Amino acid sequence: MLKLNNIFVGNILRNLNLVIDRGECVLITGENGAGKTTLFNTISGIIKLDSGNIILNGQDITNFPYYKRAYWISSVLQDPKAGTIGEMTILENLHLASIRTNDKSKKSIDFFREKLSVLEMNLENRLEEKVKNLSGGQRQALSLIMATSADYELLLLDEITASLDPKNSDTIMKLVEKIICEERKTCLIISHDTNYIGSFKGNMMRLNNGKVEKS
Repeated sequence: MLKLNNIFVGNILRNLNLVIDRGECVLITGENGAGKTTLFNTISGIIKLDSGNIILNGQDITNFPYYKRAYWISSVLQDPKAGTIGEMTILENLHLASIRTNDKSKKSIDFFREKLSVLEMNLENRLEEKVKNLSGGQRQALSLIMATSADYELLLLDEITASLDPKNSDTIMKLVEKIICEERKTCLIISHDTNYIGSFKGNMMRLNNGKVEKS
């Protein structure tokens, strides 16, 4: 469960309260500049809140730095290049992501091949290829696999289809739904994709005037 209690961040988030049950997926919408990315960065620890507290599965993580929250929080960002290292191979990127959390067990190549196979992009047969050679859609799909390869408690997805064409956007969001359904982890999504918003079956909320409202 994720609980945000009386969150204040500058003039952007003002007395924001939000509760997401464990295993629940919530879609956050709102106008540009409403503070959606600020909300995500506050949860992940990139931005320090002015007041309030953040509880994740019963533990107060308010004062935890970004690197420590990364043990439990996985995220995928708008820019396909942001979550991967271009000069490293696909396999090296996957290994790096898999040891990010408290689970330090080394994953096998077969484990990564199985993870990648769900993409249906043939990346499981290109493990030694450098990530910089991948297309934007392939790189974003890899970012999503990396974010979900290690044990995590919360998945944050920030406009992950913003830089993709409609076909790749559809592929990525279908993959998100598959992962959420199978792993039943708590998930918070920001999206302006009207097609995805229109078909979303989970809870939808809107960020407005620094607060979260039922959509």
